[in-house]
Amino acid sequence: MEKRRLGRTDIMVSSLCLGTMTFGEQNTQAEGHAQMDLAVERGINLFDAAELYPIPPKPETQGRTEEIIGTWMKARKNRSDIVLATKAIGRSDNTWFRDDGSPGRLTRKQLEEALDKSLRRLQTDYIDLYQLHWPDRHVSGFGSNLTRWKDPVPAEDEAPIAETLEVLGDFVKAGKVRHIGLSNESAWGTMTFLKESEANGLPRIASLQNAYSLVNRTFESGLAEVSRREDVGLLAYSALAQGYLTGKYRDGALPKGARKTLFERLQRYEKPGAETAINAYLDLAADLGVDPAQLAIAFARSRSFTTSVILGATSLAQLEVDLGAASLEITEEIEARIDHLHQLHGNPCP
Repeated sequence: MEKRRLGRTDIMVSSLCLGTMTFGEQNTQAEGHAQMDLAVERGINLFDAAELYPIPPKPETQGRTEEIIGTWMKARKNRSDIVLATKAIGRSDNTWFRDDGSPGRLTRKQLEEALDKSLRRLQTDYIDLYQLHWPDRHVSGFGSNLTRWKDPVPAEDEAPIAETLEVLGDFVKAGKVRHIGLSNESAWGTMTFLKESEANGLPRIASLQNAYSLVNRTFESGLAEVSRREDVGLLAYSALAQGYLTGKYRDGALPKGARKTLFERLQRYEKPGAETAINAYLDLAADLGVDPAQLAIAFARSRSFTTSVILGATSLAQLEVDLGAASLEITEEIEARIDHLHQLHGNPCP
């Protein structure tokens, strides 16, 4: 498995990352442990979690994902071999994350509580990459990736980025966090974090976890240049468009146990034009004689701004297929055909 540098840090991470958001909901602890065993066996050293997980978020299950990772690391005694990433929620009306019932905010008090709880659940005394799951700001959409602009009116209680960054800096000083990252952020937000970091001698953002796939290349519009020039690598999520780019939902299929079948939470990938675009990429994979999931993951992995592509599987068989993307080369011919389809269909699933 190829290793790539995480931002400007001294950490090298695998170009494929194990996503864990199904652990504790769609996957049992035993199944989660089996996925982590296979991932490590195949060269993955980067695991991504969040205090929010598992998905879908609800108070009854919140935190189970981190607990499952924690029991696995304790049993395997391999904490030092894993680059462990997790995330704190951003602005949210959900009140079950904090002991006092407060809605989610990126304040000092809430971040301290979030980090300490994650450390306990993960049974570790440090996080390698601590990420802000989404901004405290009102933004135009989840991840600021909407193609139609909506004016984000600042909230009166908006936590200033400089203050949030200062809290994260204290975590690094205390040795609880090695490096910090963002998620679902905009170009403005990313550059503001970088500016405040440079101006005040605070930790530098190492990575940005945003959606990126064949049907959502909006990252390329502004964030790709930020990523390349500032060494803030993309940790790409939803490279499979929440399963649509595997072909399993084609023609209205609803496989047993699939996320759409269970939860009906895939609206981002069901917008006007989405089905036509998705089918075009599925047809391209068939014409090339490659697995459509591997084509989608390999494309995201091949971008110069990508540090790692996050894999999300609910079975070892699915994970095996996803891991195969590491050996698929996106040739100039394949890229030209992908770009042709992108010209025709654009970004139907921002």
